This record gives sequence, C-alpha cells and structure tokens, in this order.
Amino acid sequence: MALLRTLLVVGRVSNLPTLWSNCLAGWWLGGAGNPEQLPLLVAGASLLYLSGMFLNDAFDVEYDQQHRPERPIPAGDISLTTVWRWGLIGLGLGGASLICLGRVTGALGVALLLLIVLYDAFHKQIIWAPMLMAACRFLVYVIAASTAANGVTGWALWGGLALAFYIAGLSYLARKEATPGLPGYWPLLLLAAPIVLALFMNGPGYRTAGGLLTAALALWVAYALRQSLWAARPNIGRAVSWLLAGIVLVDWLAVADAPRQLGFGFIALFLSALLLQRVVPAT
Repeated sequence: MALLRTLLVVGRVSNLPTLWSNCLAGWWLGGAGNPEQLPLLVAGASLLYLSGMFLNDAFDVEYDQQHRPERPIPAGDISLTTVWRWGLIGLGLGGASLICLGRVTGALGVALLLLIVLYDAFHKQIIWAPMLMAACRFLVYVIAASTAANGVTGWALWGGLALAFYIAGLSYLARKEATPGLPGYWPLLLLAAPIVLALFMNGPGYRTAGGLLTAALALWVAYALRQSLWAARPNIGRAVSWLLAGIVLVDWLAVADAPRQLGFGFIALFLSALLLQRVVPAT
C-alpha cells in the first residue's frame, strides 16, 4: 500500500479528472460521435499525463532535494531508476494508443509527447515554461476533437486556446509555491480568458447556461485566489490545487449548450478532483 500511494503521488493522479474533462470537452466541440474511440483516447491521454508527471520528478530530483525534500524520490520512497523506467514506458504506451486512433490523432499525440518531454526537461530553466504546459493542454483538446465526427473544428481550437490561457495563469502562480514572496496580479488576466471567450459564445442554447457557468467559474477562481493573494497567511499550494480542479469548470463552460447528461459528467469529474486532492496532493 505504501508503494501504491507513492506511485499515486508521483503521478499526481488527483488531476486525472481534469484531463478526462479536457477529452470530453474537446470531443464534444469536435462534433462528438465515434464513441468507440473514447476509451482509447482517454487511456492514451492519461498514460501521457502520468508518464509526464513521473519524468517531471525524475528531471527535478536535484531541485526537489534542496527545496522539496518531502517529494517521493528525495524522501527515499521510490528510486530514481524506477521513476525513469515507468515514465518512459508510459510515454511509449500512451503515444502508441493515440497512434492507433488514426494518422491525424497519432501525429498530434507524438507532438504532445515531445512537448511533455520538453517541458519536463527545461521548465525550471526557462521563465516561459508555463506556456509549454498550456500548449500541452491545448493539444489534448485538439487531439480529442480529432477523434470526433467533425474533427478539429474552430470551436475546439478556441476552447482549447481559452483553456491554455487559464493553464498558463495557474502555472505562473504555481511557480511561487516553492519560492518566497507573493505572485503578481497579472496572471489573473490569463485566468479570465475562458470567461471572456464565453461572452462571445452566445448562440441559441448557450447564453443562459453559459451565463450561469461563467458566474460559477468566476466565483470559484476568486475563492481559490483568496488563499494566495488576499489572505493574511497565503497558501499558494491550496490555491493552485483548487484552480486545477477548476479546469473542469472551464471545460464545462466551453460546452455549456451540451445535453444535461454531459453536465452531470462534468459535475462528477469536478467533485472527483476535489475528493482525490484529499488523498493525493495535486502539486
């Protein structure tokens, strides 16, 4: 059980529901259809995510020894060799899963794999690394859309772009988790991108639901930021964890005009992310 928990912590599995909601939203914005492809899509994306988290810890081992000694590798809970092995195996299996879904999906999957490795290897050295993380989530949207009936549509691209800005904002905030001082206010502009896009997605069937979900997302972001920017004793880690769970709300907002049954799925994923964070840290 100790080893299992260690693997869950290294893989940051509490964030998997947010990845699944990315797949669901991207697939719907691509016209839905082809439901038989969804299991392999979710499996491939999940394997790439988990292996990316493993490789993240492998590349960061020296940094974690100095700044985050409680992480599994410096704490001695798992060996560096084991983390490298499972990370590379996961990358191979995840990429192969997406390649099986077709030429376009496979090519996009390989691009995502390369971006993950690039981010893991250099995110501590380059200040614009959050943009790489944002690009990874954007590609998840596009990959999911490529498996749907209409393929990569304009709305899938716009929805993925709005999510990418949100991811960049919370990633910049997360960079302050292990360093002294408070983050600046400018990432708030990036976090607001999905709300801005929703103001233009006002077609029939979207306006009412979109308005309600816009308010829900705005309140959740404000609630999370209260832990970091507006608290007497800031807790950036908690703020980032709640913003990560908020990814599901961003995805739901992108498909606000979808059937009610799909909305129940996003609710379940949002609650799952919050519940899993009680067991496994999100960061």
